[in-house]
Amino acid sequence: MGRNDARIGWVVAGLLLGIFVASMDNTIVATAMATIVADLGGIEQFVWVTSAYMVTEMAGMPIFGKLSDMYGRKRFFIFGIVVFLLGSMLCGVAQDIVQLSIFRAIQGIGGGALVPIAFTIMFDIFPPEKRGKMGGLFGAVFGLSSIFGPLFGAYITDYLNWRWVFYINIPLGLLAFLFIVLFYHESPKHAKQTIDWLGVMTLVPAIVCLMFALELGGNQYDWNSVEIIGLFAGFFVLFLLFLYVETKAKDPIVSYHMFRRRLFATANLVGLFSGATFIVATVYIPIFIQGVTGGSATNSGLILLPMMLATTVSAQLGGFLASKTSYRNVMILFTTVFVIGMLLLTTITSDTSRLTVTWYMIIVGLGVGASFSVLGMAAIHHFSEAERGAASSTNSFVRSLGMTIGITIFGIIQRNVFKEQLTPLFKGTAYGAATANIHDPRAILSPEARAHIPEDLLDQMTTILASSIAHTFMWSLIPAALTLLFVFLMTKERLLLAYPKKTQPTQKV
Repeated sequence: MGRNDARIGWVVAGLLLGIFVASMDNTIVATAMATIVADLGGIEQFVWVTSAYMVTEMAGMPIFGKLSDMYGRKRFFIFGIVVFLLGSMLCGVAQDIVQLSIFRAIQGIGGGALVPIAFTIMFDIFPPEKRGKMGGLFGAVFGLSSIFGPLFGAYITDYLNWRWVFYINIPLGLLAFLFIVLFYHESPKHAKQTIDWLGVMTLVPAIVCLMFALELGGNQYDWNSVEIIGLFAGFFVLFLLFLYVETKAKDPIVSYHMFRRRLFATANLVGLFSGATFIVATVYIPIFIQGVTGGSATNSGLILLPMMLATTVSAQLGGFLASKTSYRNVMILFTTVFVIGMLLLTTITSDTSRLTVTWYMIIVGLGVGASFSVLGMAAIHHFSEAERGAASSTNSFVRSLGMTIGITIFGIIQRNVFKEQLTPLFKGTAYGAATANIHDPRAILSPEARAHIPEDLLDQMTTILASSIAHTFMWSLIPAALTLLFVFLMTKERLLLAYPKKTQPTQKV
């Protein structure tokens, strides 16, 4: 028994490393993007570096989840690691922005397999009474990765070379690969199903259209341009076609019968809106600290550490409580705390102290952390091994979609408010011609840029920046309130009652 426990421990370590590197990659690269563009050039194409990863990752999630149900988790988790590491190595040697974008797409294909399959394997190998504890651990690592990303990215950019943003994945990924190959012995029993090729051919291009529309709109193209309208139209047509195809498929990628389960449907809606809300805090609090107080990229990233610790505690506690009471009760408690934290962030001004912001972030972290563990368990709750991969990957996909849509919408709000308040400041001044078109808060983030701005003008600009961020947090209360609404609509199942031990044996490890 001791040997088996040790083997399971190595498997868990491999799964956690896989989740960590795949989830962290997008945020760590975003932090280093300015330095990457300065080195490689292609500022007009830099948006593709982020888009390429997100498109292939999100498109792959439901597909790999379904394939893991059909042919086994191990082979697709290993495939994800190998492709992710190959993409990371190629990114590290990229010579221009086009190469980097292509290699990021390869990375994303691997990342799309890692996170949802890791959660599914955890549910397969542990009995119901241990899933709460392990779900808390997995959720904590998933949450940590989104916070560690900006911090690591800023540190590597400041003190090493931006290429290490990609190279850092290699030793961690190799360890994950070895642990899973050597210690995870999967059950040979899998569901015999047919591949839904029509579903794949409609879902992937639909996601490609949506992601590119969100990434390029307001950056390379106006929102009302033919290109962006065409991309959104392509998404709606292809997605409607996908929904129709899924009604006819023998073994659809996303089974509609899953959404007939109220717990599954509400868990996904909670993930969608909580993801859209949480990403606003992780993106704009560092901008607030760096832009208003004038800290460096690394120092501004450190503001997320208290939230990271709070998220870890909350994810573990949420997983533990899920075996004591219903998912609904756990989520009501923590989501209420989350909404309070977001409400407090709407009160920040240029005079708000860093200590006060830290307390607000701790409250946000305590509130959101449980969702990283509890929602994943709730989404898989009703399903057998033959469907857990699809259920887990759908939940991961929906949360990622919420984050993507959230940062796009709230990014538009923040930029518009910032520009609207900033433009009158320069009218009729000596700075008008040069600065009237400033609408990106990053223009005052670097110490070099701030040094050339008169002190009285800089004070007014930082006040406007703080106001625009607080205004954005106020709008984020809408998805926060919807998160709480759908939590109340969850059913009252609890983790320990998920499956009777005699009828649902776990996989051999």
